[in-house]
Amino acid sequence: MSEVRPAPASSEDWRVINVNSQARPPFFRDLRSGEYSGNLRKLYENFGYRPYKMSKFEEYELYLRNKEFLISDAIITFTDTDGRLMALKPDVTLSIIKNTDVKPGTTDKLFYSENVYRVSGGGSGLSSSGGTFKEIMQTGLECIGAVDDYCLSEVLLLAAESLSLTGKNFVLDVGQLDLLFKAVDRVSSDPAVAAAILRCAEEKNLHEIAEIAAKIDRENAEKGIATRLSASYAAEAVIKLVGLYGKPAEILPEVEKIASELGMEAEFGQFRTVLEALSGTAAGEKLRIDFSIVSDRNYYNGIAFKGYVEGIPGRVLSGGCYDRLAGKLSKKGKAVGFAVYLDVLERLWDPEDDKTDEIIVVYPDGSSPSDVLAKMNDFSCGGRSARAMSEAEFQARELLRDPGNITVSGKYCETSGNITEFREMRGE
Repeated sequence: MSEVRPAPASSEDWRVINVNSQARPPFFRDLRSGEYSGNLRKLYENFGYRPYKMSKFEEYELYLRNKEFLISDAIITFTDTDGRLMALKPDVTLSIIKNTDVKPGTTDKLFYSENVYRVSGGGSGLSSSGGTFKEIMQTGLECIGAVDDYCLSEVLLLAAESLSLTGKNFVLDVGQLDLLFKAVDRVSSDPAVAAAILRCAEEKNLHEIAEIAAKIDRENAEKGIATRLSASYAAEAVIKLVGLYGKPAEILPEVEKIASELGMEAEFGQFRTVLEALSGTAAGEKLRIDFSIVSDRNYYNGIAFKGYVEGIPGRVLSGGCYDRLAGKLSKKGKAVGFAVYLDVLERLWDPEDDKTDEIIVVYPDGSSPSDVLAKMNDFSCGGRSARAMSEAEFQARELLRDPGNITVSGKYCETSGNITEFREMRGE
């Protein structure tokens, strides 16, 4: 059957096109993403965070010395005119820490919306495997300096609110790295073994953690090495921590027992204080304790978190404390922050999933600009979003490829200033 198209309007017609979610053309693709970024900016500004602008380039040495901190070690480099090896920035946090000087006893609260250049397109949108280099808009915030428990609670709240602004159901998983690292170090002081246990923790592979510990005990017995605690006994704390998952009110009592055994009461106390600050709030209802969150111990410490939204399999937000990174860059004080991965969130705004109608006002070719502006004003005054388009452009676009999903309104009524005689044209 040949495709049926609506009959072309006469040159006298003013038309209003209501494009539903199935008929949304490509030029509306970025609307929701830009809207979301703007809402994030307002959220962060409302809490006193200042916008941070930075250069597109950094010396490659900064990233070379801190590759483990980066999501991907694939970096675009070039030689500057002065002979320095430069890089298109694959990350924002490193540059902010490097270029920010905070006065003792104060905090600097910054947010950014910057393009970064890295590989995107792996399984979760964050892996370098199977992807290509892309320019990606990344939004996030950093709190640097005299970071106290309130600052940690505030950053956690803003992370949850950032997820809430997607309009989708979400969850924010929160862990405490110092507790996990201490539990792992009791099993083995060998960095390679500890790294293997942490990989298992991230995968929630509890059986393999027990197997690693049992192997250590067998090797110690063969060598006649006596230890105060067997590796298998020490591994029980790791297995218990990693096996926990749920709302803070339900899980904190169990964490407290393990923290007491590890001699980490102070770290647990801060963890509980920060989480309880959000109890009773809408954001607090979305928090889940999860000790399978693992980050590089050379950079991260304390509270760590990852955010997920319904409809996307991988994380869309990641953050935590990185005091050790600040120390590596010779900065005094503490640091906490997070990044929102907008390239991953783009999947939420696929035209098939967006139910918000868009209005296109099609004006006759040769119309005067003043007439078009006057008629567009009717829509802006009514609070509706609309785009003006000439009849010639409308015919040129692929908008008419699916006439069954296009609603065409009647002529513009000069006397009342309103659109009247609404009807559907489906190939009439």
